[in-house]
Amino acid sequence: MDTLNKSLSSINAWLIFALCLACLLAIVPKAVLDPASHEFIFLIGGIGLWRYGVGFTHFVRGMFFLYLVFPWYRRKALALGDSAAPSKIFLMVTSFRIDAKTTAMVYDSVIREAVNCAYPSTVVASIVEMSDELIIKALWQKINPPERVTLDIVRIPGTGKRDGLAYGFRAISRAMPDDNAIVAVIDGDTVLTPGVVRKTAPYFKLFPNVGALTTNEFCEVKGSHIMSEWHKLRFAQRHVNMCSMSLSHRVLTLTGRMSVFRAKVITQADFIYDVENDALNHWRLGHFKFLTGDDKSSWYSLMRLGWDTFYVPDATIVTVEHPPDSRFMVASRKLMFRWYGNNLRQNSRALDLGVSRLGLFTWYVLLDQRISMWTSLLGPCVAILAAIKYSAMYLVIYVLWVGITRSFMTLMLLASGHRVGPLYPLILYYNQIVGSLMKIYVFFRLDQQSWTRQSTKLTRNIGGFQTWLNRWSSVTMTFSAASIFAALVLILV
Repeated sequence: MDTLNKSLSSINAWLIFALCLACLLAIVPKAVLDPASHEFIFLIGGIGLWRYGVGFTHFVRGMFFLYLVFPWYRRKALALGDSAAPSKIFLMVTSFRIDAKTTAMVYDSVIREAVNCAYPSTVVASIVEMSDELIIKALWQKINPPERVTLDIVRIPGTGKRDGLAYGFRAISRAMPDDNAIVAVIDGDTVLTPGVVRKTAPYFKLFPNVGALTTNEFCEVKGSHIMSEWHKLRFAQRHVNMCSMSLSHRVLTLTGRMSVFRAKVITQADFIYDVENDALNHWRLGHFKFLTGDDKSSWYSLMRLGWDTFYVPDATIVTVEHPPDSRFMVASRKLMFRWYGNNLRQNSRALDLGVSRLGLFTWYVLLDQRISMWTSLLGPCVAILAAIKYSAMYLVIYVLWVGITRSFMTLMLLASGHRVGPLYPLILYYNQIVGSLMKIYVFFRLDQQSWTRQSTKLTRNIGGFQTWLNRWSSVTMTFSAASIFAALVLILV
């Protein structure tokens, strides 16, 4: 009955949204629908075609990989049979300040997956609190794994996830795994679905230069309905983009929720150092360590060391999301601040790896991360100024255009296999505008970092003058960049 009620509510919401678009369509001038009119040309615009072209390219590449290329890869991987089996798999989980119920769900799924995958396995629990150790040991006794499955509990200081990963990697190094061993790095809020290990393992044999791969994510959100829809939309878009980038074997992030690495990668001293002590030397902000973004550090380290990355779309996990605030706008901005900061801190040095290492498409996607934060704001700014200078109808036309295009983009996501909802068109536009503003803000403040769950921030031992200079130079550069953008918009209008 609950499922039926949700379906009816979703249908009603879609009908209301369609009715609103129909009303807007009824009041706009007929010339807008004429391809030969100046209004139509204004509405589409060269920049609009470019932006939608980038998104459409990702979609086409993603669907080509998902429905044609990956099934072919999967058949080749299955044909390898037992020859593709790893000599051993380590399932390493990092946990810190996660509620007991989620911790129990996660370790229950991990231990059962270690048992059911039939490979020699070690569960490595990188934990801080004694309560987590008690939960893990109770689950271990309850499930009673066979002798080929062992447990290694690594106690770490509560100094951050990067230290937790490094301690776990060193514990695995002491076991001296051979070249055919693999390591699944799992976050403390990630529940594994049955069979995920066997679905990912063969690709290391199929692709000798793949150093790590990542998996398809679904989520269970402990928050409001709109927060839940926001996360689910993000994972649907992530799925398409991951498929697109995996076509080039250049997945741009190795998500900490669950990624699988070759053991000989994560036992390298250079790789462990990159994850534990990653830092940036910025021309204006100085030298600072990365507090968050271990998934970007591991990706950059693999690219620098010459490895490829891959995505397995039929290997799924479920993440338990705990929003940092009960208010949607506050929580979403906090998460954007962390995610976009992680991206932009890696962006410039990733571009420095060059086209020869990354490939032309991957290099352009990284470059586009810098451009899109400005071009995404161009449409609403031009529409508002045109409405003020010429006619309010331009704003109505723009709202109609946003409604139609975001509805079309939402329907395209159906092809990804993820569910879509009637709030998606609105959330897509929210992400475009608020996301762009957050990217611009973060771009000039790359040294500002914070965890959302632990509510910890990066502290730097620098003098008062340097702190003052960093803060006010960031304000000055943000204002200067925004002024140049506003001038360009005024010239265009």
